[in-house]
Amino acid sequence: MGISVERLRSVNERLKQKINQKSSSGDDNLFTIDISSIAGSDIAVDKKSENLSKIPTALVDAIELDHNSDTVRIDNLIQLLALYDKLEIAKKAPDIENLFMYKAMNISGVGLKEEDFGEIREGKYVQIIAITYEPDKNGKKKAKNISLGYFGKAETLELSFKNEIIEFVLRWRYEKAFQNLKHYRVLLARLK
Repeated sequence: MGISVERLRSVNERLKQKINQKSSSGDDNLFTIDISSIAGSDIAVDKKSENLSKIPTALVDAIELDHNSDTVRIDNLIQLLALYDKLEIAKKAPDIENLFMYKAMNISGVGLKEEDFGEIREGKYVQIIAITYEPDKNGKKKAKNISLGYFGKAETLELSFKNEIIEFVLRWRYEKAFQNLKHYRVLLARLK
C-alpha cells in the first residue's frame, strides 16, 4: 500500500493551499484533509486484490473475472464460495468453475417468489436444482434438472440453514446476472 511520489506532491500542494486559505480567512475548518483522498484508492485496490486472491484461479478464468470487476461481484463470489463449502455442493459439483455452465438454479421445497419468499412447502423435500438445456433425440433443446444438494424435509430444516440454502441460490443468480451484463456490453460494443 505504498503512496506514490506524485500523490505526496499533490497532498503537499493541497496542504499549502489550505494553510494559505486558513491564514487569510481564519477559518479552522479549512485545515482538514480527507485521508481517503490520500490512500483510499490504494486501500480499495489492495482489498480488491486480496479478495480476488480468495477465489480459485479456475473459477476466475472461467467467468473472466479480473481487477476491473465490480467489488460487489467479487464480494458476492466470496460469500457464494463459503456457502458452496458449507452446503457441501462440491459433492455433486466438484469443479467450481463448472457451476456457472448451468442456465438457471432453483430450490424445491422452499418458495422464492415474491409472494411466498422463504416459505416452506409442507411435505416437500428441499433440494438445490441446477437447470441446463440439452438436445433430445430429435435435436430439440430440453430442460434437464440436476440436483446439487439434498437437504431433507422442508419442515425439519433450521431457519438459519434454510436461509443459507436460499442465499446460495440468490448469490449464484446474482453472479449469473453479472455475466449476462457483460454479454450485453460486448454486444453493444460491437455496434459502435
